[in-house]
Amino acid sequence: MNLIAEKSDNLHGRIRLPGDKSISHRAALLAAFSAGESRISNFLTAGVTTPLLNALTSFGISWKLFGDILVVQGRGITGWDTPARVIDCGNSGTTLRLLAGALATVGIRATLDGSPGLRRRPMNRIIEPLQKMGVNISGDDGHAPLRLEPAGAVINGIDYHLPVASAQVKTCLLLAALNAEGQTTLREPGPSRDHTERLLKGLGVSLVNYSREITGSNSALELVQNLERQYITTLTPQHPAHLPSFNLQIPGDISSAAFIIVAALITPGSDLVIEDIGLNPTRTGLIDALVNMGADIEIQKQGERMGEPYGTVRVRYYPLSGIDIYGELVVRMIDEFPAFSIAAVYAQGTTVVSGAEELRVKESDRIAAMCKELKILGIPIIEKPDGFVIPGNSKPSGGQVSAHGDHRLAMALAVAGLQASAPVRISGAEIIAESFPTFSEVLRSTGADLTIEEDS
Repeated sequence: MNLIAEKSDNLHGRIRLPGDKSISHRAALLAAFSAGESRISNFLTAGVTTPLLNALTSFGISWKLFGDILVVQGRGITGWDTPARVIDCGNSGTTLRLLAGALATVGIRATLDGSPGLRRRPMNRIIEPLQKMGVNISGDDGHAPLRLEPAGAVINGIDYHLPVASAQVKTCLLLAALNAEGQTTLREPGPSRDHTERLLKGLGVSLVNYSREITGSNSALELVQNLERQYITTLTPQHPAHLPSFNLQIPGDISSAAFIIVAALITPGSDLVIEDIGLNPTRTGLIDALVNMGADIEIQKQGERMGEPYGTVRVRYYPLSGIDIYGELVVRMIDEFPAFSIAAVYAQGTTVVSGAEELRVKESDRIAAMCKELKILGIPIIEKPDGFVIPGNSKPSGGQVSAHGDHRLAMALAVAGLQASAPVRISGAEIIAESFPTFSEVLRSTGADLTIEEDS
């Protein structure tokens, strides 16, 4: 499928977005761990969540969808069935990593596999700490398929330093720790998203989050130079580890909203309101970055459900200025860089992104892919090992580009075309359905000129 984006007039209206992908994954899995019926509203039904639901069926867990309401009949920690076949996680790294942690707690035999793209993603980051806990797990040279066997011994808590801040790795280990003996303490170099911690706390699990400054030197000068912040999560398991059932209304996905926000910011005359959007501070790095660029973004109303903040966001067109992005902000906006790069293209002045090498192991190598496609559109972007440089003061020239099998790259290129000097045609745009199936419909409802062209 091709998606054609053309120059659009001002975008306007009030919209709501599908549920947050990260929360949808976690809520469904925690509902499966419950001892009763849970009801999850505004659940995201998309390519990335379907493999998880199918996996739950393989484990004997009953669920039904009523529109966007998911109802799950939990079977606790000990009631899962051994699957009869390999679990296909599709292209979803979240599904594979979270299921690995859940299965470690459940203690059944299973094999987790997925698409060729998923098989390329690094899995030693969960295999090694799970093995330290006593989980019998193995992979193929640090990649999927992952094979789990009953451990034959007690799973133990762990005190572990994550080399890279990663919510998926952290969640995997927290799920494994639910039925372990002793505390589990996880130390991260940055503030990765904390949806799992918020949901677990809401369900009565004993869990503490805090941060502290650390240094490896006693020298006063080196102390100043080397000061770092460590983000620590400690979980104390409870036995039995069954969770209570729950009802949850999931807010709209801030990562999906990123494309709508940037579209409004680069389109003169735009004035958009996005209602009931997730505003978890570990996920709002993009908003902070855009505000630093001069964006007109207003948080109008806020609330909280099961520890998850949400609110209404108003976005109006305003000329942006280039900035530097590095450090903790990179972690807080890691999934939003494709959208952010388009804001940087239309900004006045240079934008530099550093310390974002994690982008190279997403659904695509997002640094290389974004640089390649923006160059096709006439943008003089400079690729770096850990980021990129965008000179700004640019306008895409239009042309034929590729999604590279990456849903966020496809949406970013579509947004780039809304103010391009000629149409932008994105091949492989069907991949957008992985996370935001109604992307084109929602943007068109605001006045964006998008056309879907099916393959002949």
